[in-house]
Amino acid sequence: MRITAIPGAMALALGLALLAGPPAQAADHGFYVGAGLGQSESGVRAGNFNFKDRGTGFKFIVGFRPLDLFAAEVNYLDLGTPSNGAQQTKSRAVDAFALVFLPLPLIDVYGKAGLVSWKTDASAPALTLSRSGSDVAWGAGVQVHLGSLAARLEYEAFNSSALAKPTIVTLGATFTFL
Repeated sequence: MRITAIPGAMALALGLALLAGPPAQAADHGFYVGAGLGQSESGVRAGNFNFKDRGTGFKFIVGFRPLDLFAAEVNYLDLGTPSNGAQQTKSRAVDAFALVFLPLPLIDVYGKAGLVSWKTDASAPALTLSRSGSDVAWGAGVQVHLGSLAARLEYEAFNSSALAKPTIVTLGATFTFL
């Protein structure tokens, strides 16, 4: 009786494990590319020109994730063209980030820190302005992944007083290839 109870218990445990579903897949490691679309907030503070508004922004992503906990990526950002009719800004940026992940089954929660190089052109009646610079950038996000494909929601901000501290919230997708 004892001999048959052990295989029976093993069969029961195996059956319960199979009924629990497939094991959670970890995100793929390797190079990834992606894009995102969302809402940005940007503007300029310079002398008499003080303007900040929201617009539609987008980004392109290129990155490398060698480990479950770490990745590095470079993004091209277009923060849109916020305008109130008389004043408008056009901001673009390239940023580089180190990402640290908290990998959970099917999702990753992450934080990111890095540097951004930006350029903004602004105009108002009888005034045009062009500014550029480099600043610290940071962000956070969550992504849902199924193998090589991931959908992500993230927030990024630049620590730039000349640009009225721009931010962007994007919904995007990435594809990892090895």
